[in-house]
Amino acid sequence: MFTKRLGWYRDIRRLFKVSAEMLRGFNLMRKIGPCVTIFGSARFGEDHLYYQQTREIASKLAKSGFAIMTGGGPGIMEAANRGAYENGAISAGCNILLPTEQVPNPYLTISTTFKHFYVRKLMLVRYSQGFVLMPGGFGTLDEMFETLTLMQTDKITDFPVVAFGSDYWGELIPFLEKTMIRFGTIDTKDLDLIRVTDDVDEVVAIMTGEACEEHFEG
Repeated sequence: MFTKRLGWYRDIRRLFKVSAEMLRGFNLMRKIGPCVTIFGSARFGEDHLYYQQTREIASKLAKSGFAIMTGGGPGIMEAANRGAYENGAISAGCNILLPTEQVPNPYLTISTTFKHFYVRKLMLVRYSQGFVLMPGGFGTLDEMFETLTLMQTDKITDFPVVAFGSDYWGELIPFLEKTMIRFGTIDTKDLDLIRVTDDVDEVVAIMTGEACEEHFEG
């Protein structure tokens, strides 16, 4: 009986902690305006081509009127926030506490740190109307397929999702076609949820043409 009561107490305590994280995120992000989230690896330094391309994409999106949101850390996240920050746009970061500490990058105008990954991912999706997938690891794949799943199941609007870098993502669409569609685990129409490109200007054109249209009217 004591063990059951202790478990109940821990669950209630966890509920309040998660609720507090969500409320803090909602209060910070709800007025962010038209926003594009950029996902990608924390492991690419400033001299890497992917970093430079990310910075350029974010710069052009910022000039087009978008806020930029990332996971708030180094690498691709820093490059995206830097591109927004340097062009006077809102630069938001949803950082995460990790065993090996991930320090928020210095280009954030809105910043918060979460303990729980699922709360962090909620914020990254909840307040964005477009998603750019730069090269990344397991975390980027997790964010990619969760976002696509939410769209596939009509839990969120089908906002544009662009995977940048055919040298990195080039096998993604063939895998979906040759394996998942062949085995019937997804439908052919699901391929329309994601596009692959190497063209920075195409990313910007897709976002300005399809994301946040209601924010740009007038």
